Amino acid sequence: MIFDALIIGGGVSGLQCALVLGSANKKPFASFKKVGIIMHQKTSHLQNALFNNVLGLSPKKLGSDILIEGKEHLSSLYPSVSQIDNEKVLEIEDLKTSFKIITNKETYVSKIVVLALNYAKPLLIKGLENYIEPHKKANKAKDRIQLKNTDYLIKHNLYCCGTIAGVRSQFAIAAGSGASVATDILTLWNDGNHTKIHDKI
Repeated sequence: MIFDALIIGGGVSGLQCALVLGSANKKPFASFKKVGIIMHQKTSHLQNALFNNVLGLSPKKLGSDILIEGKEHLSSLYPSVSQIDNEKVLEIEDLKTSFKIITNKETYVSKIVVLALNYAKPLLIKGLENYIEPHKKANKAKDRIQLKNTDYLIKHNLYCCGTIAGVRSQFAIAAGSGASVATDILTLWNDGNHTKIHDKI
C-alpha cells in the first residue's frame, strides 16, 4: 500500500497528528492525499496514565481510555485515515523519493513518515540507528532517548513528534508536537502556504 503520509505510533502525539491531517480532508490540497497510522499502542505510556491537569480532559481521565476513544474519534470523524492494527515496524528504508516501511506482516511505501514513538530504550527499528541520541529533557537516571531533529524534522520528509522528538513527557506537550508536525505537512502540501485547520460554529 502506498501513502502520502504514514504515522508510526498510536499514542497521544501520533493520534493528534492523524486527527489534524484527517481534518483537512475537504481541503483541495489534501483531499486526495492517502494518510495512514500504524497503531502502536501496547508500549504507549498512556496505558498506565491518569490525568487531572490537562485542559479539556475531565479529572481522573485514564490514558488507557484515551487510546480507545482516540481510535474511535479518528475512525468516526476521519475514516479516510487508514488505521493499521496489530503490526510492529521492523525497518524503515530511505528510497530517496519515498520510504519503505517493513512491518512484521506487510510492507508499505510512503512519501512522508512521522515517527510518534515513546522515548524508552531500546528503539529496535532498523534504519534509525544513526539518529538516536540521549534525551535532552528527561531525567538522566531514566536513560531515555530521542531522535536528532530540527523542529521535528529528522531529514527530508522524515519527521518525529512526542517524546521521541525530545519534548517532555507531558500530555499537552506531546499532543501539541503531533499537531505541529501535521500542520507542517499540510503547509508542505499547500505549496508552502502556512496552514492550520480550525472548526468553527
